[in-house]
Amino acid sequence: MSSPDSLPDVAAHHEPSWRAGLKDGTPTLFGIAAWGLVVGVAMVKSGLTVAQALGMTLLVFAGSAQLASLPLIAAAAPIWVIFLTAVVVNLRFVIFAALLAPHFAKLPLWRRFLLGYGAGDMTTAMFLQRYPTEKPAEGKVSYLRGLLYPNFLAWQSGSIAGILLGSAVPAEWGLGFAGTLAIVCITVPMVASRPALCGALVAGVTAVLAHSFPYKLGLLAAVLVGMVTAMVVEGIIERRKAANV
Repeated sequence: MSSPDSLPDVAAHHEPSWRAGLKDGTPTLFGIAAWGLVVGVAMVKSGLTVAQALGMTLLVFAGSAQLASLPLIAAAAPIWVIFLTAVVVNLRFVIFAALLAPHFAKLPLWRRFLLGYGAGDMTTAMFLQRYPTEKPAEGKVSYLRGLLYPNFLAWQSGSIAGILLGSAVPAEWGLGFAGTLAIVCITVPMVASRPALCGALVAGVTAVLAHSFPYKLGLLAAVLVGMVTAMVVEGIIERRKAANV
């Protein structure tokens, strides 16, 4: 039986794993930078100053939450509404954290915080594909860092370029729709399953019916109702499958 001291040190730098992370993550960087560019333009065209947009992209580092909060900021919604909307939109990161946590449970809190802050959809998926089990393995942290660092730099480079571009482009060019267009582009591929489609349809209807709610609360209501609908439909489908086995 192995002693704890004989287990691989997941936190020690491992050059082959670091290089593997860089290699695996490189094909996604152009898309990440392009996404950041669109969000950067959308922030400035929604009324944020260059300084505010730069602060948001450097601190928040979450495109979907940034886009969702922009119409609320423009409408001068209360800070708790903006914060709650961002939390709801990014609830998937709770799942990501639950999946990654067992791999790094023995690391200091500050290191887990930094790794979690940098982790995103693609980086989490690629890490779990390479390390599907929680078993300690040499180079886990090095591989994840190889994914995270270029991802962060690509996002910030694209976003900052979008902020500077957006501040230079005349308002009459009509780039204010960029954020909405970006949301549509990332949402459509996600509604392939029946629960997701039902959730999207119900959320759309709710958003229209709740359009008159103050502080854009109709958007928040649409997100919550859509999520609940998708969960209920998925539960019904799973129960039917279990009953037919």
